[in-house]
Amino acid sequence: MPSRNCALAIEPADRKDDVRLSSALQRLLEEDPSLSLEQDEASHEMRLKGVNDEHLKTTMARLKRRYGVEVKHRAPTIGYRESIRRPVTKRGRHKKQSGGHGQFGDVIIEVAPQARGAGFKFAERISGGAVPKQWIPAVEQGVRDALAKGPLGFPVVDVTVTLTDGSYHSVDSSELAFRLAGKLAMQEALAEAAPHLLEPVQRLTVVTPSASTSRVSSALASRRGQMLGMAPRDGWTGWDRIEALLPESEIDGLEAELRSLSQGLATYEATFDHLAELNGVLADKVVQKQAEPA
Repeated sequence: MPSRNCALAIEPADRKDDVRLSSALQRLLEEDPSLSLEQDEASHEMRLKGVNDEHLKTTMARLKRRYGVEVKHRAPTIGYRESIRRPVTKRGRHKKQSGGHGQFGDVIIEVAPQARGAGFKFAERISGGAVPKQWIPAVEQGVRDALAKGPLGFPVVDVTVTLTDGSYHSVDSSELAFRLAGKLAMQEALAEAAPHLLEPVQRLTVVTPSASTSRVSSALASRRGQMLGMAPRDGWTGWDRIEALLPESEIDGLEAELRSLSQGLATYEATFDHLAELNGVLADKVVQKQAEPA
């Protein structure tokens, strides 16, 4: 069973080679169906996925040898997210006067956590036209702008936001003013709502010779893995199948370790399973690294 989750974040060593790299990758994908390419929306990384580490290493060499494209590559960015623990009500007011028409937008929002995996929800309970209906979508957009990067430095998930009140100016209010007011209110609310870090957890299926099962299990445990079950592999005498949950941050280098523990025979597949709360020293390190200048 090949592990098709191995990936590299790639970019041309020279920005002028963008088009050449794109063309070369397209040809390689046509020649090799076990390769795939995707663009990660959150990190904006181009990710090349292959069967295993050696497969990707060979592909990098082919790009340089056959197409003359030098490629920088590294492990993909871990898809950390953040959420909140407690509800908060916050007012956001954007007011600016600089000759002629000014800018004025004023909103009050209620922000609350949702169940893990519930996503984002926006609602409104405006009465008496406190915020004219044509500008309510702008408030929502401002809120979404703030969700792109929370106080810990990561995209925010699993929150519900309700626009409850506000005010406007007949001349100075505009779509932009209400968008900025919504963003300001959301940024301040998130900072006060007990933000916490979430890490992506992968579900792993490992197949290994039975003689190596205990060593493989210990390796997964040392990487903060949670064992879900183990059973003989169907139709394969002397082989086992291990199911486990493993934080995405712990997967780097796993394939090489499994090979070393099993005479090169153990392989795995991994798929995203859920986001889990990360606390303590590990969380502090992630947040600190995110805050460092690029």
